[in-house]
Amino acid sequence: MGEDSRLAGVVALAQGMAAAHSSREVWRAAANGGRRALGGSFAALSVWERELGRLRVLVNVGERAAGEEEFPESEAYPVHQFAEITEFLHERWAGGGEPHAWVETAEGPAAGRRPGYVHQRVAALRHRGRGCCVVAPIVLHGLAWGELYVARPVGAPVFDRGDADFATVLAAVVAAGIAQTERLEEVRRLAFTDALTGLANRRAVDVRLEEAVERHRTEGIVVSLVVCDLNGLKRVNDTRGHAVGDRLLERFGSVLSLCGAMLPGALAARLGGDEFCLLAVGSPADEVVMAARELCRRAAELELGEGVACGVASTEDPIGPVLSARRLFRLADAAQYRAKADRATRPVVAGRGGADDPVVRLADEPPAAERTVERRRFRGRP
Repeated sequence: MGEDSRLAGVVALAQGMAAAHSSREVWRAAANGGRRALGGSFAALSVWERELGRLRVLVNVGERAAGEEEFPESEAYPVHQFAEITEFLHERWAGGGEPHAWVETAEGPAAGRRPGYVHQRVAALRHRGRGCCVVAPIVLHGLAWGELYVARPVGAPVFDRGDADFATVLAAVVAAGIAQTERLEEVRRLAFTDALTGLANRRAVDVRLEEAVERHRTEGIVVSLVVCDLNGLKRVNDTRGHAVGDRLLERFGSVLSLCGAMLPGALAARLGGDEFCLLAVGSPADEVVMAARELCRRAAELELGEGVACGVASTEDPIGPVLSARRLFRLADAAQYRAKADRATRPVVAGRGGADDPVVRLADEPPAAERTVERRRFRGRP
């Protein structure tokens, strides 16, 4: 393989990873880029999980053998079976050396092979009908992260020392791409996470609710929203200090997360201040109301605070057409406001009071004067 083609392979690998929009796409792009650059028929990207003592396969690409899945759920191998992995986990290169790729063949050690014959890899090559492989360790932030594995079928040219050197370069490119992805994911996580409670924040709710209502409009899927106002936070802040108030918010956040787990895939979020919500997509309205009741019960048992006011709005209930995220939010918010005004200990559900349901009427009126614009604001489509 000439220098120009190898340079093109490096560029294609980097571009493929840069264009990916999710972790899975990044893994696939890394494995496919390495496979093509090295002229392999198969490639895998694996991560070394120190805490579990195993090498876990993230993705398999190319000509997969029987039983190999593209994104396997449980394909993992104990680290102790691979002597070279143990060396990397102990950072053998920390004294000044660098990790380097090596070659295995179905017949045994290859030229330029690191000392140590790995029977498991040779057996795997034979079992899956492959003639050779090159294994390149991936190092991230100075620590062993995983490996890039590329194989060729029986009868194809065996990887040589030059291929191993090139695989080392490709692994470094993969490491840079993974590091960039991790940084972007951390930025996204912070952008959509409430720093105090660890729940989703208002921005995350805006995005998910818009998507959910669009699915309701096009697919008819049930979308439900529980809006909660934690009672007594101001009193706690005024009498016991904001640190204690923060503890109340954290504890309620944990309760909200626990009750949200009753609804598969529900999003638990802090909207800001003492306002929280649960967004459920696909769950029946009655199950959402049950979760809201459990939330009210558990909130009333918290040592701090004075319970919670909950309002529920679901597209499965008779609340009229829900064509925008704004309308569903206003319905749930109006129900919550009614629950707070009535000092209700159970959730108020929009649309379940009959044709003259005051909550449904209230939701179509301007916000009450005593509610601030910020607390009522929702950035959805009108």
